[in-house]
Amino acid sequence: MLDIKFIRENKELVAMGAKKKHINFDVEELLRVDDKRREIIASLEKKRAEQNIVSAKVVSASGVEREQIITEMKTLKVSMEKEDADLKEVMKKWQTLMLAVPNMPDMSVPDGKDETENIEAKVWGEKPQFDFKPKNHIELMEALQMVDFERGTKVHGFRGYFLKGAGAELSWAVWNYAREFFSKKNFAPFIAPAIVKKEFFYGTGHLPKDAEDLFKTQDDDYLSGTAEVPMMAYHAEEVLKKEKLPKRYLAFSPCYRREAGSYSKDTKGLIRVHEFYKLEQLIICEADHSVSASLHEEINGNFEEFVESLGLPYHRLLICSGDLSASKVKQYDTEVWFPASSTYRELSSASYFHDFQTRRFNIRYDDAGKKKYAHSLNCTAVATPRILAAIVENYQQADGSVKIPPVLQKYFGGEIITEKK
Repeated sequence: MLDIKFIRENKELVAMGAKKKHINFDVEELLRVDDKRREIIASLEKKRAEQNIVSAKVVSASGVEREQIITEMKTLKVSMEKEDADLKEVMKKWQTLMLAVPNMPDMSVPDGKDETENIEAKVWGEKPQFDFKPKNHIELMEALQMVDFERGTKVHGFRGYFLKGAGAELSWAVWNYAREFFSKKNFAPFIAPAIVKKEFFYGTGHLPKDAEDLFKTQDDDYLSGTAEVPMMAYHAEEVLKKEKLPKRYLAFSPCYRREAGSYSKDTKGLIRVHEFYKLEQLIICEADHSVSASLHEEINGNFEEFVESLGLPYHRLLICSGDLSASKVKQYDTEVWFPASSTYRELSSASYFHDFQTRRFNIRYDDAGKKKYAHSLNCTAVATPRILAAIVENYQQADGSVKIPPVLQKYFGGEIITEKK
């Protein structure tokens, strides 16, 4: 959420930002509603002052004068009640419009209409060359008894799966290696809840736009698709100390997504599933663009360093304006190479938001007696099981076995996964 004062003073910039993101938003409509809101509030404040003056007169008045004052008070009360009702209606519309205001994209964000115009900003690693036709992760993992999709579908339904045997062991190995890797990056470890109150999804910007992709409880709460939501809610309505910033969190959580917009995409395998596990980097820092931008590069670099340590080829995309979410200032996606399909697939997304989220959460910090809204940013640390698919495809051997990346071997307890006879 942008500051209404900023919007009023920079309406042309806000309109340009929305246009750059290809978001249809009428700034003038918001300002008209805000004018009405301000007008009613000013009128109510004036009438409350009058009410206080009139109330004081009642004490000393008597007889006819007293009756006249009481009548005047009743008339004032009716007028105030009507304006209170009007204000409630105006506030509903104002709040809806304020939630729809897109964040301002950074100047370095390239223009583009959609994901087809994202820019490849970095390429790393040598793609594996096989002297055989590489298999996809489904073939490999089923043959090695690492996964059971048939029983997963029987138990869970569409997109269901069981990781088993070496599949479960490899997942634990990745988690434990990631825990050790990121512990050296100065993050405080957390295990975050997945069931989160509805209001906090509005805070991060996942509602209303992602409503169809969220699982909802019978209590009108939601299952989170990322630890970003509960970790932002962790400091909701708090005033932090500037000297304690930045807050650096590494949060593990189960994650849930309906994949409602992906019915025809990746219907088999571990690429798009309803439930998975993720470690998320999240930082809350002081309100300084240069600090946010620097930390954004850092957390994205952390993930890329992690992937490099696994020996997985990848490229980084700079997300263009038309593919950038309304809440974000800038975003990188890091995609890892999948040999069987000869394509890159996203394993991480790194974004920063300035004070867009913290205004909604009312997360501030004390800067020499002045309360300021903090900045927020986040980036995937690692998500399973998707990264398992990348590992087995890149490390597959001609006989159907899969080598374990050297950095994972001590956690996995072996160097290779072979078919059981």
